[in-house]
Amino acid sequence: MTSEFFQTLPLENMVSIHDAERIPVKKSDRKQGSYPYYGASGITDYVHDYLFDGDYVLLAEDGDNLRSRNTPIAFMANGKFWVNNHAHILKGKDDNNTDFICYALQVADVTSYISGSTRPKITQKDMRKIPVFCPPKPQQKAIAHILGTLDDKIELNRQMNASLEAMAQALFKSWFVDFDPVIDNALAAGHSIPEPLHARAEARKALGDKRNPLPDAIQKQFPSRFVFNEEMGWVPEGWGSGCFGDIATHVKDNIKAEEVRDYEFYVGLEHIGRKQIFLAENGTGASIESNKSKFEVNDLLFGKLRPYFHKVCIAPQDGICSTDILVFRSKHAETHSFIILTAFTEAFVEYANMRSTGTRMPRASVKDMLNYSILIPPEKILTAFDSIVSPLWNKGMESVKGNHELSKLRDTLLPKLLSGQLRIPDAEKLAEEALA
Repeated sequence: MTSEFFQTLPLENMVSIHDAERIPVKKSDRKQGSYPYYGASGITDYVHDYLFDGDYVLLAEDGDNLRSRNTPIAFMANGKFWVNNHAHILKGKDDNNTDFICYALQVADVTSYISGSTRPKITQKDMRKIPVFCPPKPQQKAIAHILGTLDDKIELNRQMNASLEAMAQALFKSWFVDFDPVIDNALAAGHSIPEPLHARAEARKALGDKRNPLPDAIQKQFPSRFVFNEEMGWVPEGWGSGCFGDIATHVKDNIKAEEVRDYEFYVGLEHIGRKQIFLAENGTGASIESNKSKFEVNDLLFGKLRPYFHKVCIAPQDGICSTDILVFRSKHAETHSFIILTAFTEAFVEYANMRSTGTRMPRASVKDMLNYSILIPPEKILTAFDSIVSPLWNKGMESVKGNHELSKLRDTLLPKLLSGQLRIPDAEKLAEEALA
């Protein structure tokens, strides 16, 4: 390695700056669409139009994360997208690699370039001065490729998990919202279908042989008639009603900060993705300074602070979490998947949000959540449902664990590659072994 590899340059020497092209849009003025709308920490919405088209680095301009670094302060935005004024928009110039610059900024020391006591901020003037490692162009490309292959695998796992989540949600909706198996049985038996379910019944008829009927042993567990329930309307005959607290319990197992071990698996609100049932990120106990809550693998984690953010996920292993995350556990093995997907529905999250207390920082009420009215299917149906969905959870959580290991490797390789402590061929070998 030559000494040139270790040089640092002011960021402005390596990038073109596109902040002047940003246009913030208030949420009330946005038109929903398919283009990502980015803020300081990533995608915050999807809108009908875009400002940028290409590969850019977004560097957080403000927010507490600039100091806490709970999530990366720099990330890539690719394709067509919109950006508000909370992220600087950068692109490599003079053949400097844009992906490399993103990785370099993720480990750059920006402490002395942050201003503001109540709301940390990196002004454009200060951002320009941030020192960034600048190896020769071929090494930039090689480093970006090594780290990019790890990130590509992480993203592939996330996409697979999104598919698993969609499959589980689709089955939940089919069985417990649309009552497809009951409608199929009613149609086969020639029984009448209640008027509110006529449209769904016609849709099932239209599918014909494409209905993908359930195995006989499962299909026969469903009734062939509906009865009227004053609270819930038309429901399958023989199904009970109750509340969320009948099948789930709120776990209150606290741990003091001084008892937390550095390597403890930690989940904060910032680690739970919006509308992502599988956990995407996690932290460790090393940064813990306050009391936390314990959870076990397969527990339901529900973000109670600003519940409208829809931060609901499955715990992939035992660990600890912020006290702004509620921990629920299934009372019976057969209801595990049912409570997870019940709590993940828009209806449940909206219910929790409507009954939250606090104006600026609303928090969901455990008591109200446990009182949420639900339909309770027979045990055999819940067992059959869990037997189908549990393998999806298991596969998804294996991917979560795999991503955790890949992320650790990436974060270990990054500073060593930039500092020259690790040669590129050695890093390539480590990445290949991890991806094998």
